[in-house]
Amino acid sequence: MKKQGVLVAPSIMGADLACIGREARNIEESGADLIHIDVMDGHFVPNITFGPGVVAAINRSTELFLEVHAMIYTPFEFVEAFVKAGADRIIVHFEAAENIKEIISYIQKCGVQAGVAFSPETSIEFVTSFIPLCDVILLMSVHPGFCGQKFIPDTIERIQFVKQAIQVLGREGSCLIEVDGGIDKESARACREAGADILVAASYFFEKDSINMKEKVLLLQGEEHGAK
Repeated sequence: MKKQGVLVAPSIMGADLACIGREARNIEESGADLIHIDVMDGHFVPNITFGPGVVAAINRSTELFLEVHAMIYTPFEFVEAFVKAGADRIIVHFEAAENIKEIISYIQKCGVQAGVAFSPETSIEFVTSFIPLCDVILLMSVHPGFCGQKFIPDTIERIQFVKQAIQVLGREGSCLIEVDGGIDKESARACREAGADILVAASYFFEKDSINMKEKVLLLQGEEHGAK
């Protein structure tokens, strides 16, 4: 992944799933930094998506960094399977289990990065104790479970809170802020200005319109003139 500027993480959930290998290659060719893989169990969120087999298939199709966003209960049980499948980072939800800190430690002991995600309704103050432990804090800017939702404006204040906490705790560059949901050109700009490091885009990135994927990556990064 690139080390400077905001990172762009297209969510494979928004892709043409009948051609998932090709879509992974398209993401890589677009200049995006990593692939975000939403794993849903139908219980923590009312939708079902991918398992370790799909992660392994994506891993065979691309050299990009793979990030598994586990929107599932009992995430501890699935860590090893996703690591073996090729995940480079696993993000678990604060709301999904009581032993989240133990799960973070286990993920890191398995040799990959770990993060914690927070749903919009969860008090942002819970984030502080995880900043010293995590590689990334993911802030949901929509209610988890489905693509195509509108960006929740209150997310900007939440980003600012986490950014300040990271600075106070001396974790700049070590703990990144990721924002997931409703990301398009306009919301991306607001997130960047608030201090976000990684932007997850699904519907906007894969929408069939006059702007190609390479241009969308540049627009999300703040390159207003798009690709050359």
